[in-house]
Amino acid sequence: MQQLNIRTATIEDAPILIDFQRKMAFDTEGLVLHEETLRNGVEALINDRTKGQYYVATEDRDIVGCLLTTPEWSEWRNGTVLWIQSVYVREEYRNRGVFRSLYSFIKSKVEKDNSLMGIRLYVDKSNISAQEVYTKLGMNGQHYQLFEWLK
Repeated sequence: MQQLNIRTATIEDAPILIDFQRKMAFDTEGLVLHEETLRNGVEALINDRTKGQYYVATEDRDIVGCLLTTPEWSEWRNGTVLWIQSVYVREEYRNRGVFRSLYSFIKSKVEKDNSLMGIRLYVDKSNISAQEVYTKLGMNGQHYQLFEWLK
């Protein structure tokens, strides 16, 4: 694999990001996402960086993976924690360091910015392989348990 480049996603990347998110939802949760809602959501996010920010990993000009960061204000830390979500790596690029490169990029960004306090992500309890990757990167799942209510 050639050197990966990590960059901020642009509106031109939206079709690929939409495809990645559709595949990720089906692969991880068996969900079939509503195409128009997904397209509108991805485009809204790219056009309004206060909602979050997509990053893409490219090899040559091909996008091989992505992740989304969304900000969470922490009054306890008087700063922002970045949540990583919507991670997807093309199947043929898995186990080749794509997520590690994306994560390292985000971690470096957090380390350099005094207003950023850390990184969080959630993972399905049954996704053991992802948990192993996150542990190898120095993250732990010992502090919080996620509860949710979604409409």
